[in-house]
Amino acid sequence: MRCLFLALLWLGLSVGDTAAQEARRRWEMERQIRLDKFEQVLPRAMRDNGIDMWIVAVKENHYDPLWKDLGRGYVTGVGYYMFTDRGGDRIERIALGPSGYLLNESGAYDGMSAATMLADFVRQRDPKRIGVNMSDEIGPADGLSVTMFAHLKKTLGEPYASRLVSAEKLVVDFRSRRVATEVVAFGEAAGIAVQLAERALSNEVITVGKTTLEDVAWWLQDRLLERGLGSEFDMPSVYVTGPNGIVATSTARVIQPGDVMMIDWGVQLMNFGTDVKRVAYVLKPGEAVPPRSIQQAFDKAVAVRDVLKRAIRPGLTADDTAKNMDKALAAAGYGVIEFNRPNRDDRTDVVYGFHPVGNTGHDIGPSMTTWQPKQRTFTLRTQHLFSFEFFAYSPIEEWGGAKLRVPIEDDALLTEDGVQFVHPSNYRLLVVK
Repeated sequence: MRCLFLALLWLGLSVGDTAAQEARRRWEMERQIRLDKFEQVLPRAMRDNGIDMWIVAVKENHYDPLWKDLGRGYVTGVGYYMFTDRGGDRIERIALGPSGYLLNESGAYDGMSAATMLADFVRQRDPKRIGVNMSDEIGPADGLSVTMFAHLKKTLGEPYASRLVSAEKLVVDFRSRRVATEVVAFGEAAGIAVQLAERALSNEVITVGKTTLEDVAWWLQDRLLERGLGSEFDMPSVYVTGPNGIVATSTARVIQPGDVMMIDWGVQLMNFGTDVKRVAYVLKPGEAVPPRSIQQAFDKAVAVRDVLKRAIRPGLTADDTAKNMDKALAAAGYGVIEFNRPNRDDRTDVVYGFHPVGNTGHDIGPSMTTWQPKQRTFTLRTQHLFSFEFFAYSPIEEWGGAKLRVPIEDDALLTEDGVQFVHPSNYRLLVVK
């Protein structure tokens, strides 16, 4: 009995030690990211957008979307993260109000003081343009509430209340211009997402004729819970596609022989959110491999990747890049279509949705999508993290020529040399027996 007690005690200590080490590892990575961003990205982001001072206001139990980016910290009442361009090669960083171990030990701030000092600090620095987080279209740049905006104006008084301007583009540049540690951390999250998706689309999880789509989704959620991770898009999308499109998504529908299955989801880790997809075919009795038509449709989808990769280079706006992608697809013989509107012919049709990823699965940098129109005007830069997402529609003979939609989505990085992936890109159709 005593041996059992000691074994359990040792196990508890080991688990506790491991958890503590993992928590510190993640915090130290986020700390390094913050230091690199403040030192190398923030000065340019502020100067490119003509912002002399950037104030991010937070309230107890009502944090700004950038709270984690800026170092967290406990807030009683109100608090401010204040960044001032006072010349030189760095930005002055002051925390007024937020406090606590994680912030104190981060090394990110030059000083910390009470929130009541805000007006005095602003008057001493006399900024001409003060950026605050207000935006019509960019969610993470819109953290300032109406009441907090009114509070800021009253606290600062004139002439500074009239110098408040939107920091929308500053926030976009600060977040989307990536440092090396961000690419490493994001790649870790994306790798986990791919590994779990591929395990989920296997007989480790699926018993054909018994397992439901929602069973697979809950299995994924449990794996995240075990590892202290989050789900980027709420419930993972586990779905089946047929001749008429999507049959069911994460429902009680039982997985059947002949199903073409997909998973679309993302993992949250260290203030990052990923977005990836994987595809599988469920064998019918007597089949050893997927039908030729299904395999060919998948192979044709994978072949689209190289065509799109060659059309993407830094220095152009997302909108101009999208036009180049359309031209490249057409020149290669593909149909360029609107989403879920394939042509009635023998060609493979393609539609893409290249959106930024990073701190969220749909982030705020340049975007070659239809649902982020303002972000189409942004310029693609090196170190841009984005979802390399497209859908290829190919006719299936057994479906009377109806087209199978094959989704391909991996997370990628734009470099001077072109597109590189932060995890193994999809190249194989998974098989469930």
